[in-house]
Amino acid sequence: MDALTRYLDEHRDRFIEDLKAALRIPSVSAQPAHRDDVRRCAEHVAAHLRAIGMTRAEVVATAGHPVVYAEWLGAPGRPTAILYGHYDVQPPEPLELWTTPPFEPVVRDGKLFARGAVDNKGQLYMHIGAIEAHLKVNGALPVNLRVIVEGEEECGSDSLETFLRQRREQLSADVIVISDTGMLGPDQPSISYALRGILYTEIHVQGPAHDLHSGEFGGAVQNPGNALGVILAGLKDADGRVTVPGFYDRVRAIPPEEKALIKSLPFDEAGFIRATGAPVAWGERGYSTYERTTVRPTLDVNGLWGGYAGPGSKTVLPARASAKVSMRLVPDQDPAEIFPRFEAQVKKLAPPGVTVEVKNLHGALPFITEPDHPALQAARRALARAWTKPPALIREGGSIPVCATFQEVLGLPIILMGFGLHDDNVHAPNEKFNLTSFHGGTKSVAYLYEELGAGVKAVSHAR
Repeated sequence: MDALTRYLDEHRDRFIEDLKAALRIPSVSAQPAHRDDVRRCAEHVAAHLRAIGMTRAEVVATAGHPVVYAEWLGAPGRPTAILYGHYDVQPPEPLELWTTPPFEPVVRDGKLFARGAVDNKGQLYMHIGAIEAHLKVNGALPVNLRVIVEGEEECGSDSLETFLRQRREQLSADVIVISDTGMLGPDQPSISYALRGILYTEIHVQGPAHDLHSGEFGGAVQNPGNALGVILAGLKDADGRVTVPGFYDRVRAIPPEEKALIKSLPFDEAGFIRATGAPVAWGERGYSTYERTTVRPTLDVNGLWGGYAGPGSKTVLPARASAKVSMRLVPDQDPAEIFPRFEAQVKKLAPPGVTVEVKNLHGALPFITEPDHPALQAARRALARAWTKPPALIREGGSIPVCATFQEVLGLPIILMGFGLHDDNVHAPNEKFNLTSFHGGTKSVAYLYEELGAGVKAVSHAR
């Protein structure tokens, strides 16, 4: 066992305690009540990066939540990597469904439970542990490293593009590393070469000027709740296809070689569905579950409200009903093109007697890179050193808005090497991170920095 691996093994428990300290900070970026907590978490991460030996670590103010920027540039002639992560987390609600409080991290049965455990504090802290190990054991990193940790990933990354453009010259690098994705199984490491984009919207249906008595007015005016149901039902057909005109026009066809790659993946469909608690798989006709969650676009209701939802009964016709609706997009769909088509379809589906407002809350382009890129090959070598099974090349169904921004602004290849599992309850109550994934991931990213330093050509110079 080499000294680096020995250090990682000897400090496993302390790495978990370091992560717990970050998880205790409720950095919920979408909720204004947690604005100070978000700032406090940024300061906590920056202080930790300074403490382990990064030569520069600062909290950079933005128009929204701050960005943490750090660097270590002591490897002249070696490649420069940018590590990206986010310290903000999703809202924890509904709180009553958590077994233990979301911001009081606890280990049960070899799993760490807390909001942000896997998305993304846990995966960020794998890198922090790996960076510490290199600096403590070797006194240096195998690569030059810039670290960008944002605080708005869970609410649209509105400020990050401005940060990247303002610091474009400062951010010269050769590759970007992101650990915010997943593995196919507990012992199946994976590299993601594509992500879906997103269009997140809100629909508001207005009927009467105020709530009405359902006995006195039922049957006399259009009920906004009923009207919203009609709209939502009409957005998909019986085959699970989205009815928005032009929605599929720019969906990229999957070439035969990629279809063969997808078919060869060790994807456990039965286990995947079983982990959801759903009785059966369902989705767009003509595609497998894996294809429907990775290479095909979707449209889903994320939230509904209107009228009375408290205990007991209240016979009321709501004046207003609303829904949050998201669409996951695939290459080459563009949320800016799809939103006006979606808005027009929603209004076309609305029955008489209501007015409809459709809001575009945020969007992100899909991302794809070449699986045979040298940077991804370095990641494959690193994962092969840390795990018993060779890594799988996969697509991910989720979205990381910054990927398309990084490609546009910096023009760099991106390594998506994540360690979450399908049953980690990301964005849901009882979010968790398997300790085997955390420790295996920490070794993997430590080895990745070595492989990048040895096997990726430096095309830029650290400043």
